Amino acid sequence: MSKVKRVSADQIPVIDISSLVLGEADIEVAKSLHHASQNLGFLYVTGHGMDPHLINQLYQSGLTFFRAPDEQKQSVSVSKNHRGWLGSGQAKMDDNALSDFKESYIWGAEDAHHFGDHSLRGSNRWPAFAPQLESLGNAYFNQAHQVAHHLMRGFALGLGLKEDFFLQTIQRPLSRASLVYYPNQEETNPNQFGVGPHTDFGTLTLLCQDHVGGLQVQDVNGEWLEAPPIEGSLVVNVGDLLTHWTAGAYKSTPHRVINSSGYERLSIVLAYDPNPETVIDPRSIMGTQYDGDLPAMTCGDYLQRRFKKAFSYRD
Repeated sequence: MSKVKRVSADQIPVIDISSLVLGEADIEVAKSLHHASQNLGFLYVTGHGMDPHLINQLYQSGLTFFRAPDEQKQSVSVSKNHRGWLGSGQAKMDDNALSDFKESYIWGAEDAHHFGDHSLRGSNRWPAFAPQLESLGNAYFNQAHQVAHHLMRGFALGLGLKEDFFLQTIQRPLSRASLVYYPNQEETNPNQFGVGPHTDFGTLTLLCQDHVGGLQVQDVNGEWLEAPPIEGSLVVNVGDLLTHWTAGAYKSTPHRVINSSGYERLSIVLAYDPNPETVIDPRSIMGTQYDGDLPAMTCGDYLQRRFKKAFSYRD
């Protein structure tokens, strides 16, 4: 474990996106999003419009789920379509570390008309012993997805693109929502993390932190920074697909979680991704001036490769 520094305001900026939420093409906000994504790739957003009461209810329902015996949680064990409960040790985000200490519960958009178009799409698995989770989870998914759309509009404007550039193939998104539970780590093993150092696979991640903390972000110098909770905010970070799409202009930043607080920690996550056939090609953004060798690829193919490597159940 390397020494962790306290974050300063200029390292992880806080950006009010309320104008984007209201439908405005706010160039100043877009410039702020652009600047943050070119540097650390992590930011806090306020003015996002999500219902704090909904977030709190989902948080409480999530705790009910994770505090239940494993025998009950196994009734919704993760499916081949990445829906349901992943127990501790079933994910490994860092090849050089032990399997992650966290548990997760995952769900997504449920549209039976499109279940066969990708392996990461399928029926959600809702637990009977936490009956509120279905309605709360679906409501959160829809609200967080709208925030992601506003952010993608802002990124497009910041890149000098048409406002809807990133939103042309979003009717059948591969986005996943998850509750991520981190038990307290009483003893710190240098190779054991709540979640090991990693970059996120997809386009964009939105994170609701609780009050416990434990999220750490690696800066360009390789130093680890605490990303403490800020009440009412969402943590937003660039994923690998958006880095590829922008030819590296936007940074997908390594991050990890170490929960040595003495308390349990619960995060609510939306991993935002467009339709599986969406072509991720730097040339579509950089144009003829792009002279790199990053290939064009589809969102669906890329996610399939990354999930196979990270999750043991997919072997």
